[in-house]
Amino acid sequence: MNIRHTLAALAIGCSAGAWAQNLNQAKQWFLDGKFAEAKPVFAKLVKQAPSNASYNFWYGACCFETGEFALSQKYLEKAADRQVINAYLYLGKLYYRFYRFDEAVENVEEHISWLVKKKRDTAGAEKLLEQCRRAARMIRGTEDVAVIDSFVVDKERFLSALKLSRESGEIAIGETGPQFTNEMGDKRLLTKTDTDGRTGLYVQTRLINTWSDPEPIVSLNETADHLTFPFLASDGITLYYAAESEESLGGYDLFVTRYDSDDNIYLRPTNVGMPFNSTANDYLYALDDFNNLGWFVSDRYQPEGKVCVYVFVPNEQKITYDYEHTDADKMIRLASLHDIQSTQTDADKVRAARQQLAQLRFGGQVAVQQKTFEFVINDHSVYTQWADFRSEEARAKFKVLLQMRQDKLSLQEHLQQQRDRYATGNKAIKAQLGPGMLDQEKRVKELERDIERLTVEVRNLENLHNT
Repeated sequence: MNIRHTLAALAIGCSAGAWAQNLNQAKQWFLDGKFAEAKPVFAKLVKQAPSNASYNFWYGACCFETGEFALSQKYLEKAADRQVINAYLYLGKLYYRFYRFDEAVENVEEHISWLVKKKRDTAGAEKLLEQCRRAARMIRGTEDVAVIDSFVVDKERFLSALKLSRESGEIAIGETGPQFTNEMGDKRLLTKTDTDGRTGLYVQTRLINTWSDPEPIVSLNETADHLTFPFLASDGITLYYAAESEESLGGYDLFVTRYDSDDNIYLRPTNVGMPFNSTANDYLYALDDFNNLGWFVSDRYQPEGKVCVYVFVPNEQKITYDYEHTDADKMIRLASLHDIQSTQTDADKVRAARQQLAQLRFGGQVAVQQKTFEFVINDHSVYTQWADFRSEEARAKFKVLLQMRQDKLSLQEHLQQQRDRYATGNKAIKAQLGPGMLDQEKRVKELERDIERLTVEVRNLENLHNT
């Protein structure tokens, strides 16, 4: 071999060695979670060998891990087409972020099937699969709610951006974290972290000149390790809060529960659902019945340190979009609040709410009090305010009646969720859910009877007092 051939062979060998060295280094960076360091190496490799399934996976995964989600899609899909096992996992995560939950389910299921064939642990993937399935169910129940405004503020100061009436209570940051004090100033719900690092909700009552010691709300704190930003609705029964839970879509989600007067505990919380919750963090949900406005806070679409405050018009009863007859892309935009204008289909409602919001921001509270409830006493009288009651006993029983109504609503919502799971579950899940569903159906019927009985009692007491 002449000197020229020798030098060429050495060059090829050095090039191949450098190639292998770069590839091995990039693989190690990938395994160590140093995706930003590995990404340019894989970018070069996939450019040189665009049909290489492994290079497509590594580069697509690096793009996903560094936040370039749209860029990652075509590389991960190409790798999945070539049956790269972990490409299905990443595609599942990617489609989840894009609210393409059914496709996320399909890819995670495919990933699990490969793990089973390879006799690898499936626990983590099974947990992700359940999250994807839960989101797929949730988007089908997306609430049709008019969001009239949104504005971005610093995360640390978003409470100052909320303009709630005095009648709604006060949300503030206390010594131990976010807290809520009711309108009467005699009850406080607060966030407190224990010595184990678990953040839960606590309750205090006002004594003569001080507050009682905080008592943990055990029935709620058992459901998650991190609960915060409590808000108690004006009925004194319905409680909203944020939590990192197994029932969350991602990070913090918003949950609702109601107080059960029979057992003196809060009922099992339920996820508030979309569009209020997202695959990002959602921190606070508050209702202002006085001004007929609602507020919630989320860091979806926001950079680090920022959140978006959304203002909406609460529905008297939950109204959902027709999922089956709505275009898939439009449904995603509505569920994720990609643009709030698409939710503003009732021009009169939006106009009135914006006027109310402007009054709050620039002109103080409006003079007209919103209705608290509507209760028929007789053919000539319909009560809408607590002051309408003449009988103290009737007023007290009506408070219990309202609580029963809320308890029934909460049970029905939870029962419907269980029915949805039962309908799509396997034999083991159906066996697990069946007895509990029967108990809940029985409890709903009992509440219906109690509500009917108490309704008659309240009317009789009030009518007797007025004669």
